[in-house]
Amino acid sequence: MQEATPNAGGISLAALISRAERAGKGAPPVERWNPAYCGDIDMVIRANGSWTYMGSPIGRPALVRLFSTVLRKDEDGRTYLVTPAEKLGISVEDAHFHAVEMSREVRDGEPVLTFRTNVGDVVEAGPDHPLRFAIGENGEFRPYVTVRGRLDARLTRALAFDLVDFIESVDEGSGRHVVRSGGALFDIPAEAHDI
Repeated sequence: MQEATPNAGGISLAALISRAERAGKGAPPVERWNPAYCGDIDMVIRANGSWTYMGSPIGRPALVRLFSTVLRKDEDGRTYLVTPAEKLGISVEDAHFHAVEMSREVRDGEPVLTFRTNVGDVVEAGPDHPLRFAIGENGEFRPYVTVRGRLDARLTRALAFDLVDFIESVDEGSGRHVVRSGGALFDIPAEAHDI
């Protein structure tokens, strides 16, 4: 039995999951589909998390959520909308999704960070859903979590600030800093230590 301690001053895991529309439903098996490539369409996932088609915003959240369930990033580094019958290339400016809520709990003595995305996915950071960190062009700290396949969610600025509270120093002499979650350690890049 896993013991959970209360969340450290944030959103409870139960509340986070209750707001996730697709919690437990999973996405279609797009990784198993191998349709013919049908070309690119003028759909863009913007760095701010909005989606556009032919330059116009997709204003219906339900439509964005539907498209998000059939996204796949292939080994070629490109992102596609995939159905059993077709594969259409789209553009992504930064990340596929935004992580908009975070919960931190302790299970069996280990911290677990759980994230909800803007399209309703809920993932626990750990070996299967790693965190990675980048430094933006203007020196900003950019944390990401892998949601499924090669699809990432960028943490909102507010969550990035919250995540900083969970950075720990390991091996004092080495200057190594990490975030722990789900039994895994995720290294913070050295250039982020002064941020």
